[in-house]
Amino acid sequence: MRAVHLENGTVSVRRAAMPRRPDGFSRIRLIAAGICNTDLELMRGYYGFRGRPGHEFVGEVVESADSQFIGRRVVGEINLPCGQCDWCARDLGRHCPRRTVLGIVRHPGAFADFLTLPDRNLHLVPRSMSTERAVFTEPVAAACEILEQVHIPRGQRVAVLGDGKLGLLIAQVLHLHGAHTILYGRHESKLRIARDAGVETVLAPKRMPRADFHFVVDATGSPSGLMTAVGMARPRGVVVMKSTVHGSVPLDAAPVIVNEISLVGSRCGRFEPALRLLPKLNLDPMIAARFPLDHAPEAFAEASRSGVLKVLLTAD
Repeated sequence: MRAVHLENGTVSVRRAAMPRRPDGFSRIRLIAAGICNTDLELMRGYYGFRGRPGHEFVGEVVESADSQFIGRRVVGEINLPCGQCDWCARDLGRHCPRRTVLGIVRHPGAFADFLTLPDRNLHLVPRSMSTERAVFTEPVAAACEILEQVHIPRGQRVAVLGDGKLGLLIAQVLHLHGAHTILYGRHESKLRIARDAGVETVLAPKRMPRADFHFVVDATGSPSGLMTAVGMARPRGVVVMKSTVHGSVPLDAAPVIVNEISLVGSRCGRFEPALRLLPKLNLDPMIAARFPLDHAPEAFAEASRSGVLKVLLTAD
């Protein structure tokens, strides 16, 4: 089968063996997968990664001991916990110290003709939902995770920084939750996507508001984004950190300490709320390009270009 390989900043497509299907796992044929910012950071050296990336996918189950999955389209949660440690016992398998992570930590990713995942990680895609919409399940789940971690009252003003892929999704999810969401970005064409979904948008000025929001979400993907978010938070406010950046992020701790600001790291989320929200989101304009799996190097190059949103890899 074909499989995408990342190593030393180079993207290639190689021949690989069909993945073995352990007990309790399904074998899945890839239909479509999305290249996200984490994949680009892995290419640049995040985690010292080398191997097969990809964790946003829709596939068809071709082999499973669970008959409900056979022949159906699925999406899959990306963390594979050990199921035996204290973290797993507390339903915190996403933080299991022995976990593997699809396409990121010791589990070959979805950018291949076939992949495997535990049956417990799989979720059926509704028959009425398009594959291109379903491929956003994982990042929408990451956006929904904010509401699991932080209580944001309906009507509360929330600033979201960054009009990239994740920022657009977060802004829409918080807006649907009922928050007065204001998305700050630097690209009018991207802001229009959120505005069409009912989100208030602002073309980011050189001088951002100071101490103006109780809740601020950094989704800039920029090393400087966190300090900007801290500056926008009111005393005893909350800054949610969603950016994954390879390398060090500068942070002046003084305003965090003096203003007693809470910093909340936020990563993966549950798929159930994401699947419920997907039909309500403005997603079609976020798909910038589609490439067949054989053209993965070109797909990564396109996804790396400034301003480009979601690039999809397809099996055909």
